[in-house]
Amino acid sequence: MKKYGTYAGKILRVNLSNGLITHEALSEELIKDYIGGNGFGTKFLFDEVPAKADPLGVLNKIFLFVGPAQGTSLPAIGSRAALFTKSPLNNRYLGTYFGGNFGSKLKYAGYDGIIIEGKSSKPVYVYIDNDNVEIKDAGQIWGLNTFEAQLKIQELLNEQDVSTVTIGKAGENQVKVSCTIAGVHAAGRGGSGAVFGSKNLKAITVKGSKDVTADNVEEIEKYSNELLERMKANPGTGKALPTYGTAAVVTVNNQLGMLGSYNWQEEVFEGAGNITGTYLRENNFIKSDACYGCPIACAKVNIVREGKYEGAMNVGPEYETLFSLGSNCGIDNVGAIIKGDRLCDELGLDTISSGAVISMAMECYEKGLLTLEDTDGIDLKFGNDEAMLSLLEDIAEKRGLGALLGQGTKRMGEIIGKGAEDYAIHVKGMEVPAHSARGVPGMAIGYATSNRGGTHQDGRPTAERAGAVDINKIEGKGYYTVDIQRMTTLSDCIIHCRMTEGILGLTAISEDHRKLLNLVTGLTRNIDELIDVADRIYSLQRAFNIREGESRVDDALPKRFTTQPIPSGPAAGKYMSQENLDKLLDETYEKRGWDKKTGYPTKETLVRLGLEYVIEEIYK
Repeated sequence: MKKYGTYAGKILRVNLSNGLITHEALSEELIKDYIGGNGFGTKFLFDEVPAKADPLGVLNKIFLFVGPAQGTSLPAIGSRAALFTKSPLNNRYLGTYFGGNFGSKLKYAGYDGIIIEGKSSKPVYVYIDNDNVEIKDAGQIWGLNTFEAQLKIQELLNEQDVSTVTIGKAGENQVKVSCTIAGVHAAGRGGSGAVFGSKNLKAITVKGSKDVTADNVEEIEKYSNELLERMKANPGTGKALPTYGTAAVVTVNNQLGMLGSYNWQEEVFEGAGNITGTYLRENNFIKSDACYGCPIACAKVNIVREGKYEGAMNVGPEYETLFSLGSNCGIDNVGAIIKGDRLCDELGLDTISSGAVISMAMECYEKGLLTLEDTDGIDLKFGNDEAMLSLLEDIAEKRGLGALLGQGTKRMGEIIGKGAEDYAIHVKGMEVPAHSARGVPGMAIGYATSNRGGTHQDGRPTAERAGAVDINKIEGKGYYTVDIQRMTTLSDCIIHCRMTEGILGLTAISEDHRKLLNLVTGLTRNIDELIDVADRIYSLQRAFNIREGESRVDDALPKRFTTQPIPSGPAAGKYMSQENLDKLLDETYEKRGWDKKTGYPTKETLVRLGLEYVIEEIYK
């Protein structure tokens, strides 16, 4: 095969059932039609995981991919990686992304991706040392928390220069809100840790010493330097994020009246001042931390210096965790949030979903749907930080009430009954993160049409929140969000950090995206051609979900967001009515070439995107 750009040109396939390890060449067609990262993961997931496969069964697979930019000098881009599987949380397409250095290490080992299939009869981990790949016994690692496991692997290998993706107790116990951890970074959403656990796979460890080569290294270096200067000059990436990290968003959203609180019953939190980026900087900050090769260093190492959680320390908490374990649970003790964040990382729990199930349980308790008997004697009122911390451990262990909470809010509502479904704040079975669907119209339609469910990584709130786009305007936001989703889809092929969206392109696929991709892929494509790539990938994700039974009716928001206006604060009275949501769905389908009645990509659209083979899969 012709060498394309900075690709390694090879995919590693590991079968845990029979121990077979093979290498596959990266095809030219795959590169041209799907680029990398998100595109590769979507294509392999659709083609290799059959409809109705049990996410925790042997037919599901794990796909770890990088993009063409990983392993290069491109700032805030070269280190990231992505994990794809069928989600055990909501039985849909799942793509989840993480920083650190695993992505660059994988490229240095000579691979653009890893496919894990089958199931081991005993706990194992996969060790990749360039061309040498082994399935190794994990008997001494199983049961360890994620940080202990990474250190133990280094000890067993007698090798420090490795990067590991691993699971904790939650993944081992196949908890549906579990995640995978790489270093201190989480591939957070959708239950990927449970898929690892279902295969008796504790970890994947990689060491690489190969070069990433290209014919135009000088051009790539020149563009890297240009991006670096722009990042330094930008107020967000040059000052706010390096100083406060994502925790700065607590203040911004609370001032807008759009900080989810008390299981989204409110969107102003009276204790917000105790959990802001400024508060953390002044009281808990130790130092900044950065992903490999990133100049922003948005991660903050924080420690609790006094009080009942004195000594608790973690890299974080990020904004999403300050919301999920903080305001949404009515908790303003930042020490408890730091401790909870550390617990989630050690246990391998998604902080967003874990906080959401706890906050839902708190509302159910306060409204009488759960009793002291149901909560194992825990006074599960909002603001009870000790209850939050004990429940995190119970969730990971599938113990007591935690066994119910680990199922996710959608199943909780179905099991509790008595109207609890109305308190389950999810989209398509995935818990909603810290960005208001009532206050940000583009975010509302972004959630509703996300192929993953309740994620802020398909639709984006940034442009509306910053005032670059009118946050109060509803009409046209369906068309607008398609452009956003095209941008995020392509960004996830590159796998660039969302912190750089203000540099590379905030509301649509940009000239920077085009220039960057042409430099690292060795291809020459215009923006219209890249839009087609993004649409191909997003429609294929949609088709994967359609095979599982999804249709327009699933493009919905929680009842709270469509019927209950924000009750107080600067955004009081705002909500996304079902009537307005339906109009935005029509706009979205029209622009995408999807049928307005069913929400399916039309046959004509599938043919135009080169997805003819999908027609027989979804039009039966």
